Amino acid sequence: MYKIFLRPILFLFDPEKVHYFTFSMVRFLSRIPLFPNLFRSLYLVKDKKLERELFGLTFKNPVGLAAGFDKDAKLYNELSNFGFGFIEIGTITPKPQEGNPKKRLFRLKEDSAIINRMGFNNGGIEEAVERLKKNKGVLIGGNIGKNKVTPNENAVNDYEICFHALFDHVDYFVVNVSSPNTPNLRALQDKEPLTQLLNTLQKLNSEKPTQKPILLKIAPDLTDEQLVDIIEIVSETKISGVIATNTTISREGLSSSNKEEMGGLSGKPLTNRSTEVIRFLAQKSNKAFPIIGVGGIHSAKDALEKIEAGADLVQLYTGFIYEGPKLIKQINKAILKQS
Repeated sequence: MYKIFLRPILFLFDPEKVHYFTFSMVRFLSRIPLFPNLFRSLYLVKDKKLERELFGLTFKNPVGLAAGFDKDAKLYNELSNFGFGFIEIGTITPKPQEGNPKKRLFRLKEDSAIINRMGFNNGGIEEAVERLKKNKGVLIGGNIGKNKVTPNENAVNDYEICFHALFDHVDYFVVNVSSPNTPNLRALQDKEPLTQLLNTLQKLNSEKPTQKPILLKIAPDLTDEQLVDIIEIVSETKISGVIATNTTISREGLSSSNKEEMGGLSGKPLTNRSTEVIRFLAQKSNKAFPIIGVGGIHSAKDALEKIEAGADLVQLYTGFIYEGPKLIKQINKAILKQS
């Protein structure tokens, strides 16, 4: 129904406006008593065989919602009714920021893709914490970043602020240094600053009564040498795992007229490269750490390929927009068939 009736109508309008409209509709429908149960009956697959134990957490199923969709933790309870095993909120920064000037979100229909240059638009850490206090049992990842005005030499302070504020309200953390839409952010992926940042967060983590898993989200544009550095950094800092991958700055093979828009590209064009990065990390590290696979998952086949390559969990974003919530159910059912 979504692809036949809803998507053609939604795709007639500006994608950012549609995003907020869809949020409003899901929130409205979720307040009508019968609808949450209806959503769960349509999309949720419950089976013990889908459960995954990773870094001390139990995931009800291995299909999550990637960061960027529910940036401000406004709709995670409602979105969980569509069958997700976990929801990642953010990227959140210490202070509120508007992000980059509009227009900043573009559909590439011919390529089943999206380009965004949102720029970590969010209401800041304090607002997100207040919303997360209303969690009704959803497993939450907290994706954290730095404010645009914070210079890289002070970036660690922003990550510390977010870490302390979110600690009691999320189940795991994701350090985002791989978005292409905040100036110079990707420079923090270099070995020395990244090691320093992760060691600092791990030290803060060790001082807590109980520790939270810390994961690193990496770009798909890293070279093999840089990926080897990532493996060494994970080993040295003893973080819990890696999310592979964020959006790409590559425009190879695109056919849409707006393919040259600045920003990060997500969707089908990223499918193969994301899987390649997962496979490289898994093989070169001898599967030394968990990997969450994200990037270009538009079918159950895409998800299974990432799991076969070495992903322990998968996340959706652009595929969720193009294919609808049915995709979550299809992936979980395909995983069950293979179990």
